[in-house]
Amino acid sequence: MARPREFDREAALEKALRVFWAKGFAATSTDDLREAMGIGRQSLYGAFGDKRTLYLEALDTYQQRTNSGHVGRLSGPTSPLRGIEDLLSGLVSEDDCERALGCMGVGSVGEFGVTDPDLNARRSAASAALGRRILERVSEGQRSGEINPNLDAEETAAFIQMTMTGLQVAARGGARAADLKAMARFATQRLQP
Repeated sequence: MARPREFDREAALEKALRVFWAKGFAATSTDDLREAMGIGRQSLYGAFGDKRTLYLEALDTYQQRTNSGHVGRLSGPTSPLRGIEDLLSGLVSEDDCERALGCMGVGSVGEFGVTDPDLNARRSAASAALGRRILERVSEGQRSGEINPNLDAEETAAFIQMTMTGLQVAARGGARAADLKAMARFATQRLQP
């Protein structure tokens, strides 16, 4: 039996991620993945398992990367409200292709439904970690008087996460960057006293 060829796992996974983004899980064939990743069938199955296992690993990679970016934008400024503004506006890329590549977490629900335990566990973990950090920033803003103290902090954090989801879905659907940025500004104006 031939030995599988060595390859850069991270680069191959990034290529698979782009195929899943472009075509969706159901429309992506193993050959699509193998060709994009530049690896043979034996290497694909040996390194990643079946298509679903590869999709789950790609989803994990996507969520780690995006959550890291979200937390960085949220935590960067000293002002909590500015951090939330940066978080929302940071979802909007001027590059149409990059905007369309977002939303894999939400897209996974469309691919597998809301009852898939593997996807639910992954999405819940990613959402909870980000939600805790948003709640911290909302509470900081309320203590400093920058965010309306009459708002329920947990509901406000949930509102921000739902706004993020809406912006990502709209971006995936082809909304213009200027319109998405206007919605991000509108959402943060609702938080001010």
